[in-house]
Amino acid sequence: MPGTVLLLAASPVGKGCLVDAASVLPVLAAVPPAVLAGADTANVVELADPLEPQAVLTRLRAAAAAPGPLTVFVTGQLQLDRRQRLPHLALARTTPATVRYTAFPWHWFRDELRLRAPGATTLVLDLHADAETWEHLRTAPLDCGRNNAVYGRVAPPPGRRTVAVPTYMKAVATILRSGHRPALEQLHQQAWGRLAGEGEADGIVLATHAPVTGDPHASITAAVQSGRHAEADALAARWQQAAVQARGPASDDALHWAEVRADLAMFAGDAERSCRTWLAVAGTRLAAGQAPDEPAVEAAVDRAHHQWGKIRDKARARELGPALAELRGRVPGRREGALGHVQRQLRQLQTQG
Repeated sequence: MPGTVLLLAASPVGKGCLVDAASVLPVLAAVPPAVLAGADTANVVELADPLEPQAVLTRLRAAAAAPGPLTVFVTGQLQLDRRQRLPHLALARTTPATVRYTAFPWHWFRDELRLRAPGATTLVLDLHADAETWEHLRTAPLDCGRNNAVYGRVAPPPGRRTVAVPTYMKAVATILRSGHRPALEQLHQQAWGRLAGEGEADGIVLATHAPVTGDPHASITAAVQSGRHAEADALAARWQQAAVQARGPASDDALHWAEVRADLAMFAGDAERSCRTWLAVAGTRLAAGQAPDEPAVEAAVDRAHHQWGKIRDKARARELGPALAELRGRVPGRREGALGHVQRQLRQLQTQG
């Protein structure tokens, strides 16, 4: 089965730039795709200094849907948004005041990769943090998802008026250019050893192994990839029911399995069921006291909105439209005009009778 590789290098243009992220891409691009992926063959997608978070999301979503092993190489800088103080990967247009709208929320990596089987996804990271984010990460570790292997480092901010070099990722790329990909833990240790030899082994070390494959997510993913959508949903439903009984419907585990079932409905082509499930997840989170701008609440409403737009049965869309409009009034999300879009579409559906 072919592997997939996503090469993402991003940093702001101008004086806000902390690291010359794109400088590593020529070195990575010189590595044979199969070596980058650790597979016999591989598809490589390269994103150099992307402008829009939605463009990155589209490429990440496509890579996450690929059935084979996925390796994501990310080089760039982390900044916090001023509203929620959540880490974001800064993009070309990002400034400290516009992080929420112009940078890529780090939790989107976790969200998009959540349904992949344990052990099928690896993130290799070379990140620099500004001073505020560096202090934040010392007490709140970067969350890359429960099923993924993660290797790399987060470096502290460089000196004043200095643009750092992504030395960890360049060391990884240099090792891989030999044409051989060692085990990922060994690759990480070799790269870190090179940095230590050059006196540059500073920062927070990231080294998280992939979980073992006794996880139910692996069985669910296999069922989806084989087209056994009902079987996948039934398995997820059992885990959801167990979580509700053990910890309540608003518990993290119960909501996780509800979100998995919403994604499974989407994969099965059942936009109505997916929309209903996301609406229920958003309602549960809000009723439990989560704020309208919490990432998980925003994501649930955004996905309900997206799936609503794919419902072909106009009567079903009309039925769900008011609930979505009510939620959109409370949870406007990051994209301007989302509530207006729902209201216009709903009026159009009602006119069509």
